Formats: sequence, structure tokens, C-alpha cells
Amino acid sequence: MKMEIYYFLLSFFVYGFLGWCTEVAFAAVKTGRFVNRGFLNGPICPVYGVGVGMVVWILAPLEDYLIPLYMASALLVTLLEWMTGVILDRIFHHKWWDYSNQPLNIGGYVCLPFSLVWGVGCVVIMKIIHPVVRKGMEFLPVPLGIALLVLLGAALAADLSVTVSAILKLNRQLEAMEKVAEELRELSDKVGSNIYENVTDAIEKQEEGRKRLEEAMRKLRIRYEELSLPKTRVSARLLKAFPKMESRNHKDMLEEIRRRMKNKR
Repeated sequence: MKMEIYYFLLSFFVYGFLGWCTEVAFAAVKTGRFVNRGFLNGPICPVYGVGVGMVVWILAPLEDYLIPLYMASALLVTLLEWMTGVILDRIFHHKWWDYSNQPLNIGGYVCLPFSLVWGVGCVVIMKIIHPVVRKGMEFLPVPLGIALLVLLGAALAADLSVTVSAILKLNRQLEAMEKVAEELRELSDKVGSNIYENVTDAIEKQEEGRKRLEEAMRKLRIRYEELSLPKTRVSARLLKAFPKMESRNHKDMLEEIRRRMKNKR
């Protein structure tokens, strides 16, 4: 049992890396440039590591039964993708990918076409790729494998910490943008209300008050401009890696940052 856990952990990093390579290749074909499509900064997609690791570990008894293997793989990976999307959404208040435009989707987190693709991919892995990977892991001396797991685990933990910190900073940035935008709207509404009530003459006579109002609006606009670009490289990378990411609480503000990033390029 201990050795199976050891091989599962090795599989996690192997398939997490291969999954990252697949995502990068897919993005390169689609956009014509390199995009780090992982949730983390390093070359690993944990959802692939967990998903494929679970398939090769849990579904090993179905290896010789093609159709049950395919159906179970598609179901297991789809369930994992759905759970990952929901959990990330609930924790960070962002929807990281969206299949809403795909047929037979569930909340935009999963959809039938991709589930069918995941099933095919897992069958290929079980029949062709994993036997080679397993031999490679068995060839690796166990003490060296454990040392690699410790090093990779430490790197993964550090990467996760940096990424989570960047996402929380991005959330605070979006919240600050929302507050500044609201203050600008309130000032604009105040001016509009004064005009509507025909008291603009009184405002014009109070030159000092008018200048203070203009200065306040100018500072708010400057502050808004400063907040409209990513504050960290990690947040900028995440916005590029997940072009369909949506903020649950500050959707318009996130789109504004994305628009300004695009214009800046």
C-alpha cells in the first residue's frame, strides 16, 4: 500500500507536467504564442496530476475492459473537473473556465464534448502511456524518488502560496476599483442632480467648492487608472492563462483590467 501511494505521488507530478505541456501546446496552436496555461506558475497542472493519477490507480481493474474503462474514465475526470471548478469558484470568487457555450454543460464547469475527449485520453494513457511511465518509475531508485517527491512537493507548496497570494491581491484590487468607480458615480450624480435642480448658479459662485469637486474627481480618475492594470506578474499571467475567467463579484472591473492589458500590448 505504501508503494502504491509512492507511485501515485510520482504519477501526480509526471501527469501534472504532461498535462501542462498539453495545455501549452493547445494554447500555442490556438493563439500562435506561448501561454503558461497552468493555475500555478511552475510547469504543472495539478488537476491533471490528480485526475490521471486517480484513473490509473482506481480504474486499474478495468484496464482490460475497453468500454467500461472509457465510461468510468470520462465520468471520473468529469466529476473531478466539476469539483475543481466549483471549489476554485467558491474560494476565490472567480470562474476560471467556462463551457457555457458548449452543448450539455453543467454550470459551465463541465460539458459532454470535453467529457468524451477526456475518456478517450484516459484510455490512451492507460493502454499506451502509463505502462511506459510505470516502468520508468519502477526503474527509479526509491530513495531518489522520495527525495524528488520532497523537493517537488516543497516547490509546489511555495508556488501555491505565491499564486494564492496573487489572487487575493487581485481580488482586493478589483474591490478597490469598484469603490473608486462608485465614488466617481456618486460625484457625477451629485453634479447631475444639481443641474437638474437648477442650482448650478450657486455652485459656480462657490468657486472653491467647485475646484475641490474637480480635484476630487481628478484624483479618483488617477487612482482608477492605477488600479486598472495587474499589480503582479502572477495576476497578469493568470488573466492570460484563463481568458474566460470571470469574477463573481466584480465582473466589469476584471474585464476593464483585461481590456487595458490588451490595449497596452
